[in-house]
Amino acid sequence: MANSLLVRNLDPELVAKLKQRAVRNGRSAEAEHREILRRALEGEEKPDFATLAAEMRRITANKETIPSEVLLREMRDER
Repeated sequence: MANSLLVRNLDPELVAKLKQRAVRNGRSAEAEHREILRRALEGEEKPDFATLAAEMRRITANKETIPSEVLLREMRDER
């Protein structure tokens, strides 16, 4: 299955540099885009659950929360 990615509003100077790099590497601009993305992302590791949970706790710290039973009661009352 082929996927596409469209990037808008690029600086013309950046586009020119990308095309020059593609020529130096003997690739089309599209092939160069793919290679840059592949190299940029290949070393990234998926965070484990504990890391994700810690990040969520950090993001939601000091935020107002509503107990689930209150939300459920409101949903039932709306019916």
